[in-house]
Amino acid sequence: MKLAIMQPYFLPYIGYFQLIHAVDCFVLYDNIKYTKKGWINRNRFLVNGTDSVFTIPLQNDSDSFDVAQRTIAPEFNKTKLLNRFREAYRRAPNFPGVWPALEQVVMNGETSLLRYIHDALLTVCSWIGIDTEIVLSSSIDIDHSLSGRDKVVAICQKLGAEQYLNAIGGRELYSRADFLSQGIELSFLQSEPIEYPQFDHPFVPWLSIVDVMMFNQSEQIRPLLSMWTPV
Repeated sequence: MKLAIMQPYFLPYIGYFQLIHAVDCFVLYDNIKYTKKGWINRNRFLVNGTDSVFTIPLQNDSDSFDVAQRTIAPEFNKTKLLNRFREAYRRAPNFPGVWPALEQVVMNGETSLLRYIHDALLTVCSWIGIDTEIVLSSSIDIDHSLSGRDKVVAICQKLGAEQYLNAIGGRELYSRADFLSQGIELSFLQSEPIEYPQFDHPFVPWLSIVDVMMFNQSEQIRPLLSMWTPV
């Protein structure tokens, strides 16, 4: 069984979905500390030919809170965010097909950041046609005081994974020999360049999956999910 683990991100780039698609079980790392400068509650989309950031505002909770403990701010104006998406993509070729799913994602009544992101991931996966099982790390019966490589190994062993696939960013963190000593084959996913027409502007890569969906039908996206190299 092949497994991957990643912290939750809101409407992330296609590389995240390549990772989900590539494994038998995807673990959403929810009991990890929230980082303010990361991409958990924000991403980029196309506005007038350039990239622009969209964000889910959060309540001012303790900096020690895990992602699963963070709450969406009551003043989050979902209609305003939807309007930003509408103005950005209303002329996109696949806007009519994507809009109902995007509306479902943004207007979700969840106040938990984790559940809001989790629901969004499930909606996008369903739209694209990804059926990988997604499991919350906090639901796995291991010693959750572990961290780093030790926690990843514990999750793999508990779920019976012989292979662990990590995003390329973890290449400096993990040793193949360390994992192999625990009976786990480690590899990394390196996304290949992906390009498609974005109106008449020069292509802006690695935007939110929303951008990919707006310019590509689901059957066009599925081949893109395999455009990566194991390293």
